[in-house]
Amino acid sequence: MILTAKELIKATKEFSSESKFKSWLYTLSTVLFLAATVTLTFAHLNIFIRLFLSILSGLLIGRTFVIYHDYQHGTILRKSRIAKIFMEIVGMYILAPPSVWKRTHNYHHKHNSKLFSASVGSYPIMTKEKYLNSTKLQRFSYLASRHPITIGLGYLTIFFYGMCVSSFISSPKRHYDSLITIILHFAAAFLLIWFFGWLTFLLVMIIPFTIAFALGAYLFYAQHNFPGVMFKQNAKWTYENAALASSSFMKMSRLMNWFTANIGYHHIHHINARIPFYRLPEAMKKVPELQHPKTTSLKIKDVIACFRLKIWDSEKEEMISLRKLRKAI
Repeated sequence: MILTAKELIKATKEFSSESKFKSWLYTLSTVLFLAATVTLTFAHLNIFIRLFLSILSGLLIGRTFVIYHDYQHGTILRKSRIAKIFMEIVGMYILAPPSVWKRTHNYHHKHNSKLFSASVGSYPIMTKEKYLNSTKLQRFSYLASRHPITIGLGYLTIFFYGMCVSSFISSPKRHYDSLITIILHFAAAFLLIWFFGWLTFLLVMIIPFTIAFALGAYLFYAQHNFPGVMFKQNAKWTYENAALASSSFMKMSRLMNWFTANIGYHHIHHINARIPFYRLPEAMKKVPELQHPKTTSLKIKDVIACFRLKIWDSEKEEMISLRKLRKAI
């Protein structure tokens, strides 16, 4: 028996209950691992060991981010005052102030894959018609926002500027925590350089944050911009279809699934954002309708395939490359 869309959402509800013990265990152990790798990076060790620790810190920041993301969904540690204070500190450390992250990400979940909605919390999508009728500046701005360099430099472009600077400029009172985040980040950078030098600053801050945010920015891109993705006009949009047809399952190794806290099970996360990250594989295993998602991976060929997609062709109902667009006109 194949479940209908509403039945599918209902079937996932049994997985939305959390284990407070597991939530605290995974949260605290991740933060402690991160604190340990950062601390050891300060030590007078072989430069290659310090570089390894720096890279490891970046991956752990990525895992911390996804756990924080789950908390902001109300998925884990919902009624804990300690968790609220702790996660506000975490949010500022990972350049995702609570006020702006929660607002933009909730908007993303409610409007993901709509053709005509604000690109709040999402990468913008232009139809072929809109692109062809746009000015050169509008085209440049659109393509730049989806460019591999912009995503690779997500530390500066998406998180520091987009999440912090831009949000504070747009609404200082609403996003005062963005200003606090900016000040703390600059203060940390200054203190690292002043007391420990440029090499330690590079290893403790620049490399880890660059890795974490490049990975995070790409995952968010590829989870909704992949071969076979579907976009709908607002009137035809449904929550269930946006989850199953417009959110990918990112195939990764067990190790990378751990570092990314199972965010690759993105189609399930969009069906029910209240499923804790550690229960997503269980939901996929037990609900047959979730076992045949649209997929992508971190393999180079799949990364290139995702980056080639630029424009939505409404007639063919597919994302196309600029090369295909030029051939079509």
